[in-house]
Amino acid sequence: MHGNEKNQLTNNIVLGGGCFWCIEAILKNVKGIHTIIPGYSGGYTENPTYKEVCTNQTGHAEVVKITYDPDTISLDNILKLFFVIHDPTTKDRQGGDIGSQYRSIILPASVEQEKIAYKIIKEIQDEKIWKNPIVTEIKMLDKFYPAEKEHQNYFELHPEVAYCQAVIEPKVRKFQQKFIDYLKK
Repeated sequence: MHGNEKNQLTNNIVLGGGCFWCIEAILKNVKGIHTIIPGYSGGYTENPTYKEVCTNQTGHAEVVKITYDPDTISLDNILKLFFVIHDPTTKDRQGGDIGSQYRSIILPASVEQEKIAYKIIKEIQDEKIWKNPIVTEIKMLDKFYPAEKEHQNYFELHPEVAYCQAVIEPKVRKFQQKFIDYLKK
């Protein structure tokens, strides 16, 4: 590699843990995470829309595609944060959000990422962080469909919306207080 090329390397991982607005809002200020794009993955319908995904007929989950710098934050640490910011023990739901589109899912882009995902799940189960078994689905990434423009940066653009105030804002604040060392300056 030449000069600064090593610093320019990034990796991608696709994660779903409930509403993609929440995951995006919580993780977007983590050091080493460059971009987070809400979208849909894990299903069988081509080019699904938000409305279609919400019908539970497409097989897709609401997910975020995270681009990160592995020299700044490891996939291990991203996955550990992921397992803290959502409940991986509830099938097809997160709090009041119910449906298969809200399932806990990791969509690795490589066999190496898949191995890391299984390793982290085993570590978390062994540590008994959650009293119930983890039901997170691990499925190799096939296709990722970016969500419509109105779902990008939703929390940042719509802080006055009741869902943002009641659900997302408390989660973001709690994460920022608990994981201050992970935040961008």
